[in-house]
Amino acid sequence: MTVTAEPSAPVDPDTFRALLRRHAASVAVVTAAGDPPAGFTATSFTSVSLHPPLVSFCLARSSSSWPTVAGAGHVAVHLLGEEQGDVARTFATSGIDRFAAHSGWRYGPYGVPLLHEPVAWLLCRVTQRVLAGDHAIVLAEPLAGSHGEGAPLLYHMGRYAALNPVTKES
Repeated sequence: MTVTAEPSAPVDPDTFRALLRRHAASVAVVTAAGDPPAGFTATSFTSVSLHPPLVSFCLARSSSSWPTVAGAGHVAVHLLGEEQGDVARTFATSGIDRFAAHSGWRYGPYGVPLLHEPVAWLLCRVTQRVLAGDHAIVLAEPLAGSHGEGAPLLYHMGRYAALNPVTKES
């Protein structure tokens, strides 16, 4: 691909969306205590720092979960396994009571909802919220967590997908 001229403006939203659909991402569900509790599917989860340990995720400020997350002191991040597409779809659906639609959860420390049997989970203290365009970037410090076995659920080209390793591990 050759670019012959200096770009003078940001890419338009449709092109931006088409470009980033090609980025495969892990799928997480983030939950926060509230009345009612909040939870949403995120493909923007990432590690930020090892010293101190920090993670981040993003969510739209127009999301029904944003008011709860905006005031939350703690959140839980659940990394979903390849068999948990139904959980991802439930927490990605707007206009429903996501916790009533998904029975596999319980209240954990700080009243944060914890989902049953993700591949891994982290209970985090929110350290910072940064407004960025129509989203917020949330930085959080993991306080506790656990992991099991299993392959991750991925999101690519607008669909959930399973990991298909290119080479075998020895």
